[in-house]
Amino acid sequence: MIAVVGAGLMGAATAWQLARRGHEVALVEAYDIGHTHGSSHGSSRIFRRAYADPLYVGLTGRAYEQWRELEEDDSTPLLRTTGGLDLGEGRDPEALAGVLGAAGVPYELLGAEAASERWPYVRFDGPVLYHPDAGVIDADQTVAACVRRAVEHGADAWTGVRVTGFDVGEKAVLRTDDGRELTADTVVIAAGLPELELPVPLPPLTVTQQQVFHFRQRDPSVVWPTLVFKDETTQTYGLPSGSDGGPLPAMKVAEHDRGTPTTATTRTGVVDASSRTRVSEFVRDRLPGLAPDPVAEATCLYTTTPDEDFVLDRHGPLVIVSACSGQGAKFTPLIGAMAADLATGRAEPHPRFRLGRTA
Repeated sequence: MIAVVGAGLMGAATAWQLARRGHEVALVEAYDIGHTHGSSHGSSRIFRRAYADPLYVGLTGRAYEQWRELEEDDSTPLLRTTGGLDLGEGRDPEALAGVLGAAGVPYELLGAEAASERWPYVRFDGPVLYHPDAGVIDADQTVAACVRRAVEHGADAWTGVRVTGFDVGEKAVLRTDDGRELTADTVVIAAGLPELELPVPLPPLTVTQQQVFHFRQRDPSVVWPTLVFKDETTQTYGLPSGSDGGPLPAMKVAEHDRGTPTTATTRTGVVDASSRTRVSEFVRDRLPGLAPDPVAEATCLYTTTPDEDFVLDRHGPLVIVSACSGQGAKFTPLIGAMAADLATGRAEPHPRFRLGRTA
């Protein structure tokens, strides 16, 4: 039997992948399915192929295939293609174009004038990379679909049950806050790693509270692409909001960096007013197609490794999963498949994602 601890995006996807392969699975979640205490909630996350690192470009291609498999298995649309823009000196559109071209990923490299003609609701002042495969993921629906299909494939879901400790030997025994014990051949840990005491060496992990803001579209008929802007000091991203932005079309815009250090148990949930000011100024300056006052806002958590690579490794009967650093959502069903492969001995960990690596 394989236990999966944590039913956020990665844990839910792992349970789905294991259960559909016919394995006996217990999925243990401390809260309700779809809770807002971690990093897996919300209606809008970016899917993109544009990475400067060829490893991640390749992983996005594999992830896209897994997204379509999940959608087919649950008969639910989860990934909506919108196309994506990358701009700004720090983003280096020309270099990104070279990496995508080498991987056979379609793209266009445009000057500011040509980009302004196509997307007049965005202000450009330099080269722009456009890649048509980018889009938006519904995280809430993804968690629900993975858990639903995992259960329908035979998994047992324990909700409102918190794991309080582990006894690790040839097998693993999980102790829970309701006094139960669960013995498993393998345990996949996909919960908030800094909150758990694990008998394995973890890389340094930084947890930050991030703020996200939703801005109303001036023209509700426009289908916006995703966008990533980076200059010398900051990185800002935007994508269609989905239901989080309210009943009218909106864009979610947020800073990728400048999060407030916190923990899952001490986070305030109070939006940083300085972030709101900076993001609103960015919208006013760069995104004239949006009204610059946010109509909705929220917080979420990033868990970041020093090198911003994933944690995906096996230590005895434990598989440790943290597809983090603010970039994991787009890889959800693929990370589930990779974690399932580790749990069943079908694959070895990738060297970049091992626990003992150095940044």
